[in-house]
Formats: sequence, structure tokens, C-alpha cells
Amino acid sequence: MTLPKTMRAVEITKHGAPEVLQIATVPVPEPGPGQILIRVDWAGVNRPDALQRAGAYAPPPSASPLPGLEASGTVAALGPDTSGWKVGDAVCALLPGGGYADYVVTPAAHALPVPEGMSMKEAACLPETCFTVWSNVVMRGRLKAGERFLVHGGSSGIGTTAIQIAHALGARVFTTAGSAEKCAACAALGAERAINYREEDFVTAVTAEGGADVILDMVGGDYIARNLKALAEDGRLVQIAFLQGPKAEINFAPLMTRRQTITGSTLRPQSDLAKARIAAELRTHVWPMIAGGKLRPIIDSEFPLDQAAEAHRRIESSGHIGKIVLKVGG
Repeated sequence: MTLPKTMRAVEITKHGAPEVLQIATVPVPEPGPGQILIRVDWAGVNRPDALQRAGAYAPPPSASPLPGLEASGTVAALGPDTSGWKVGDAVCALLPGGGYADYVVTPAAHALPVPEGMSMKEAACLPETCFTVWSNVVMRGRLKAGERFLVHGGSSGIGTTAIQIAHALGARVFTTAGSAEKCAACAALGAERAINYREEDFVTAVTAEGGADVILDMVGGDYIARNLKALAEDGRLVQIAFLQGPKAEINFAPLMTRRQTITGSTLRPQSDLAKARIAAELRTHVWPMIAGGKLRPIIDSEFPLDQAAEAHRRIESSGHIGKIVLKVGG
């Protein structure tokens, strides 16, 4: 197939509010060794995109400066020495950046097949949340069947994915959310207990059940100390973001006496090899969950590519339940 020389893309014209996102015409990227070029149908919208736009999350030096960390579409070209895919394959992929565009390049090992029977729109919602949840909850947090799992922000893209994966693994799932509507949505996905944090203390609620064996937190701030109180003995706190800030005053003595662990990670700066290993685990363990009907993307809203600013306003409002996507092609 003949590829165009230029494409539409959403640029961050300067750091600031959502309106700094503007459509531009830029060159179509060329895939390098081990990479594929994807013709994008849909792109997922994530909080790191908004942080990058605001100037609080710089992309790695080798990554595209364009926002967008996940997309679905078809393979349009292969770079040198690239195997595993052919032109025309339907894929969804974790991206180093650049997803808000007609075309994007990514390592071939970071792409996964669009699950059978799933739309491209749904598939665009999978990579960022599945990579994040599986690598942190299972690979780092070591969640097992029968354990108690607490995820904060259960109605977010990460939260809705974490609830379903943990439930599919046989864990008892607890979550926090900020409204009765959001709590109901979490319960429908498999949460045994959805705690409205505006009305109830999650520490009291979770410790009444014996404490959490694993907590996935993106809030930070005063939640850090409270999470440690909510952990069971030998419990693991996994930190993936800091919506309320990264600093907290903690008494570490109980952590020692109760043998607790604090860990965490960020996905984007990890090596290509590390991300490829996560992708391989997703293909082995999570894609069968999708095939078995145990995991499905929850989509809050969609916007055309030229309304990326509105999509960012939506995600920053925290009013959404599930994922926000941009319609690019298809």
C-alpha cells in the first residue's frame, strides 16, 4: 500500500490548559528496526496525556512529543528486522507517544491482537490499563485468588480494569469511588464492596474485613499513611500515581512489625524489553479473560480527533466512568 507523506496529529502547542491541543499536519513517522507503523482507528485518552499537556510529565527523549499512549488500528508497514505481524493485521498497542494521530510507530512486541469479536473502539481502551494493572497488581503486588484487593478510583479506566482482573483471578475486590452512581458501576463489575469515600472511611471499612492484602493507589497524599493502616499483615501497597501529591508523613514502625511492603512503578519510562515481557503476560493471562467474557472495556465517552481538548476536559473533571477515546480513522 502507498502511504501518505503527511498526516493529521494533535500537537501540544505549549504547556497549559486543554485548549493548547491543536490539530496540525506533520510527517508520517517511519518504523525503525523491530517497529510497526499503525494506521490509527481509535486512540485512548489517559491522565498521563493531560499531565504531559500541562508540562508535568515529559516524554522520554526517544519518544514522540505528540500525546497518546495507546491506540487500535491496522498494521500499515513493518520496520527492518520486524517479525510477528504483517500489513493489514488488526492490533491494539501500548505506545511511547504519538497516538493522537493518523499514524503512529511502536515496538512490534508492544502490540497485541484485537480480541475476536471486539470493536476497534473497545480495543483502544485495553493497552494502557491492562499493562498498568497486570504489571502492578499481579507482577509487583503478587495478588492471588482468595486475597483481599483494594483499588482506589474504581470508576476510572484503571479502576474498572483492576476490578475485573482481580475478580477474574478470584480475589475479593474492594474499591473507593466518589458517588453512589460510581459505586454502583464498580459493584456491577465485580467489587464486593464499593465505598463512597465522601461518606465513609475506607480504612474502617476494609479493616473490618481483615485488611487488604494488596492496595493499588493513584491518589497519594494522605492516602499513603491511611493505606498502610488498611493493609493486612504481609500486605502490599502498590503506588502508580499521586493525584494528591507524592509526599506524606509515615510511621514506619507498624510496617516493620506487620511485614508490609511498599512498591510502585511508572510504565512509560520502562525499557522496551520490560514492556514486551508485560505484553507477553497479557497475551497469556489477560487475553483469555477477554475471550471468556470476564473482562471488557468500560467506555465513558468518545470525541473526534479535533476535539481532543474536550476529551481532556472530560478526564480532568473526574466525572467519567471508564475510558475516554478519540475517533481517528476507521
